[in-house]
Amino acid sequence: MGAAARTGKRADGADRIVRTRIKVCGITRPQDLRAVAEAGADAFGLVFYPPSPRCLDLEQARALRRAAPAFLTSVALFANASREAVERVLETVRPDLLQFHGEEPPEFCRAFDRPYIKACRVKPGIDLLEYWRRFPDASAWLADAWVEEYGGVGTGFDWSLLPQQRERPLVLSGGLAPENVADAIRRLRPWAVDVSSGVESGKGIKDASRIDAFVREVRNADG
Repeated sequence: MGAAARTGKRADGADRIVRTRIKVCGITRPQDLRAVAEAGADAFGLVFYPPSPRCLDLEQARALRRAAPAFLTSVALFANASREAVERVLETVRPDLLQFHGEEPPEFCRAFDRPYIKACRVKPGIDLLEYWRRFPDASAWLADAWVEEYGGVGTGFDWSLLPQQRERPLVLSGGLAPENVADAIRRLRPWAVDVSSGVESGKGIKDASRIDAFVREVRNADG
């Protein structure tokens, strides 16, 4: 799925441009969820990776999920979680979408009968297409920087390592912020962008003005 996949024809024959979707990950507070919704983002992420400062317990996550307005997608993020841990989140929080950010095998990702995104941490020497092709039923493939913390630290990566041809929608993550997201979209034309630390004032504390600026930059890049 390259740049050409982002254009098409309307019913009247005119060209149209596919809108870049926006996910703001690592939501921990109701006011940050409101900021995401009011800015016009498409999805918010709830982290269930215990080493992360953005990790939620089940009750916190359920409260945020219930507070979300209609048509704002909830995404539960895991990194090498047990099957029991994922099932507890599904039962209690009921997210719309799962995101697997660790070394989960394909059979694990598809075991929950729920749409999922599969992330790969990018670094030289990794064949991204070979990795992702093991997950042909993923709703999207996500590219993030290679960091020990499994994301959320504001580190970017060399975009030239991304494959030109993509068989599933690409979600771009890793070091994105209002200052660089427009350039990323114009150069790479991803299906979606995923931001966390780039719109924060502190670990797990979102900045409403930066969320708004990020969304505006995405829309400007879409043209």
